[in-house]
Amino acid sequence: MINNGSFSDIAIVSCGTLSLELNYLKKTSFLDSEHLFFTTPGLHEDIHQLERQLLQRVTKAKERTKKVIIVYGGKFCYVNPDEPTRTMQTIIDEQGPGVTRIQATHCVDVLAGEPERQKISEEVADSEKVWWMTPGWIKFRYHVFKDWDKGLANENFPRHTGGAIVLDGIGFVENYMAEKPEEFLEYSDWMGIPIQPYSISLDRFKSLLMESAILFPTCSFS
Repeated sequence: MINNGSFSDIAIVSCGTLSLELNYLKKTSFLDSEHLFFTTPGLHEDIHQLERQLLQRVTKAKERTKKVIIVYGGKFCYVNPDEPTRTMQTIIDEQGPGVTRIQATHCVDVLAGEPERQKISEEVADSEKVWWMTPGWIKFRYHVFKDWDKGLANENFPRHTGGAIVLDGIGFVENYMAEKPEEFLEYSDWMGIPIQPYSISLDRFKSLLMESAILFPTCSFS
């Protein structure tokens, strides 16, 4: 994956769950934008707060530049039971020209598409049902599972007989396991399933960002 352009005149507004990857891309010089804005991780559990924060961040981003990429999934990140036809894309479209969204269904899909996840599942989970995670689900556990108790955990996690797989493109989980082994084991015990990291590249994430960037007029990507 080669970056043939610049994000310097583009702002990124993202769910904080993916802040680890975006800050890594900035640190490693793929992402040269000076305008990164994050919402609180785990707001898919509170869609009204999600919408408020997202609009606030977009407003701030538009004060800096006329080009804004939203890093949010289109299917599972925002589900409004009171207004089923109001989707994440509806919110994006309301922001006018110059605001676009990466084409992924959720944060896990940003890091690995469905075909890749299927291959990983076959490789390490014998194609059993997997609870997919990103490093942000580890670091921001108490945001992502803010209102979950052990009972709710027991209702959801154990049926994922392939365990939990963390798609890690930044080496976060290995360091976390080494530095905080007891916390990691407690997290797994709380979920009731094993948690294992799986090393990936960030090529898909890079491609999604570049594909969004080229939609802007006078884009510098080639």
